[in-house]
Amino acid sequence: MDRAPSAALQLRQLPPTSSAHPVGEVSFSYKENLIGALLAIFGHLVVSIALNLQKYCHIRLAGSKDPRAYFKTKTWWLGLFLMLLGELGVFASYAFAPLSLIVPLSAVSVIASAIIGIIFIKEKWKPKDFLRRYVLSFVGCGLAIVGTYLLVTFAPNSHEKMTGENITKHLVSWPFLLYMLVEIVLFCLLLYFYKEKNANNIIVILLLVALLGSMTVVTVKAVAGMLVLSIQGNLQLDYPIFYVMFVCMVATAVYQAAFLSQASQMYDSSLIASVGYILSTTIAITAGAVFYLDFIGEDALHICMFALGCLIAFLGVFLITRNRKKAIPFEPYISMDAMPDLLLLDFHMNRLPHEWAFTGMESYNVWT
Repeated sequence: MDRAPSAALQLRQLPPTSSAHPVGEVSFSYKENLIGALLAIFGHLVVSIALNLQKYCHIRLAGSKDPRAYFKTKTWWLGLFLMLLGELGVFASYAFAPLSLIVPLSAVSVIASAIIGIIFIKEKWKPKDFLRRYVLSFVGCGLAIVGTYLLVTFAPNSHEKMTGENITKHLVSWPFLLYMLVEIVLFCLLLYFYKEKNANNIIVILLLVALLGSMTVVTVKAVAGMLVLSIQGNLQLDYPIFYVMFVCMVATAVYQAAFLSQASQMYDSSLIASVGYILSTTIAITAGAVFYLDFIGEDALHICMFALGCLIAFLGVFLITRNRKKAIPFEPYISMDAMPDLLLLDFHMNRLPHEWAFTGMESYNVWT
């Protein structure tokens, strides 16, 4: 009775025989997957709390006669500290788990925002009215949690040391070069239609963000992995590829923030969060699969269950954000952690710094 499971476990842990992943360079550790997933979930939860704390600070100042600026309040600084702590957790998670696992876990931030939003609403509801108003949010949270469980359970389990040699090898591999060619052509076409033809459709703008973001997550994992190896004593900072990746990470994040700012001026933040999460997650997972070969050696069942987890999480996020209303006293941040391909870049749009009408789009925290 015990031989079959042990044999299956041994087969599951056999390294793939691939020229891209020679035996000895790739390890298989569910422990590392778990550490990365827990760091990502913790980071997204803390960032959601931080963003809502900061928004609560803005709204409280807007509704009072307090002349202080928001950055002079303890609440705002507490939010900033928690945000940095959460972002550090998400950043570190890329060094432990495959990119394809970490990216879709940003759905946790949407779940947290939905729950925090309900808690902060001060209106009194009858149970029947409350359920009717928030039934989509509850269903969406349930689906997102189920999707997250499937993602963690059936995620790719290959772990390659992020050394300068390995990253350089992946960078010049023909699958990634072909992927980059397709992405550059698509990006240029979308940019042409957006700038020259005034194609302001949200899909066009968020596809630009997602394409840039796919490069951001690839570089974030490389930078995080090389930093962790350096801290462990295997110095990687003397490799030029580290600085190439770092510059690409910052540059793509800045341009994503610019496009995202333009999108936020034309579309509702809830729509941006749901559409952006779906597009960004899909393209980022594709980039990780091509660059880091995340799914090499995975059996068809695990890949199908992982894809099912993504689809369920997509549906959950869509239902949560679809239920978002503007005309409520406290509309929680829909953190752009829901768009998993953006670097830490908290920029305040200052549309209504001390006015009554808050739309939930004054500030975004953007992470990859």
